[in-house]
Amino acid sequence: MTDTREHALTGTRGALAVHEWPHPRPRFLALLAHGYGEHAGRYGEVAGSLGTLGAAVYAPDHQGHGRSAGERVVVEDFEDVVSDLHTVADLARAAHPGLPVVLFGHSMGGLIAARYAQRYGAELTALVLSGPVIGAWELPGRLLGLDEIPDTPISPAALSRDPAVGAAYAADPLVWHGPMKRPTLEAFARTLRTVADGGGVGRLPVLWLHGDDDRLVPLPGSRVGVERLTGGGPGGSGRARESRGDLTERVYPGARHEVFQETNRAEVFADVTAFLERVLPR
Repeated sequence: MTDTREHALTGTRGALAVHEWPHPRPRFLALLAHGYGEHAGRYGEVAGSLGTLGAAVYAPDHQGHGRSAGERVVVEDFEDVVSDLHTVADLARAAHPGLPVVLFGHSMGGLIAARYAQRYGAELTALVLSGPVIGAWELPGRLLGLDEIPDTPISPAALSRDPAVGAAYAADPLVWHGPMKRPTLEAFARTLRTVADGGGVGRLPVLWLHGDDDRLVPLPGSRVGVERLTGGGPGGSGRARESRGDLTERVYPGARHEVFQETNRAEVFADVTAFLERVLPR
């Protein structure tokens, strides 16, 4: 699926750039929330894979990211970003009324998606979280304790074992390669608490994907948040585990942060396909 369309919407903090990967006869809508410092244009391969399953895919560049308005990588309130994502969902539903909606959130987008599910879960058919910033993520507190935020950009090698992924990330002019900013770190800390206190998502089907060598968003911290969100708790082990909610877990040995761009991406997408075939209406 190579055809793409661009939309310009009015977001909570200015112009919002939205990517659409259309489908001639979609069976469901996929809404994508990207991670910190990147942009939705990096998800063309994911969108193409979802298109083979019948998805029309919509993904905004979050405020301060990509081609959307705002100071680079500054997010003062993630509630605004969630509201922007809901505006994108309205656009998608207006074009394709009645179709089920599946929300995908990666990294920072996982935090946004979790909060979206707390606010608008009744509008979703399923939630997919990839390396989500949720639960016990120590980075904001550690950096906020410093007088000056260090200029330490994300290492491209931390994204994937595929060196081409890191090279493309390093060369991408729409990716932020500078330091994190204090207002965004403060917003991360607040929203982690908000999601922790915001209740579960009931029986909404959730697929959680994570690499066990994720050094940016370590697996144990995310587990705390995912299990709280889905009403689960400790117990069980192995690559797949069911929680008390409708949670499906997939942990990939050796994989780093971006499992959709990992060397075993075919395995990852096969797991996504199996999950969607189970939860989507036939």
